[in-house]
Amino acid sequence: MPKVMVSLPAELLAALDREAARRGSSRSALLATAARRELEQQDPADLDAALQRARSALRGSGPFESADLVRAERDR
Repeated sequence: MPKVMVSLPAELLAALDREAARRGSSRSALLATAARRELEQQDPADLDAALQRARSALRGSGPFESADLVRAERDR
């Protein structure tokens, strides 16, 4: 597995070590998890575009009660 060197402020490194110990994990595993989580996050512009599409799709639907929709779907 490749290794990297990074520079971190002392207080951040201490916080990482405390969190890794709390989780029963290694510093490397915690950093790998954090990096994966960051890389998997959706681009905010993509999320904004999806919300805009949803708003456009619902614009003409008129008022509705969400609980009624959930009940109808559940009772199918």
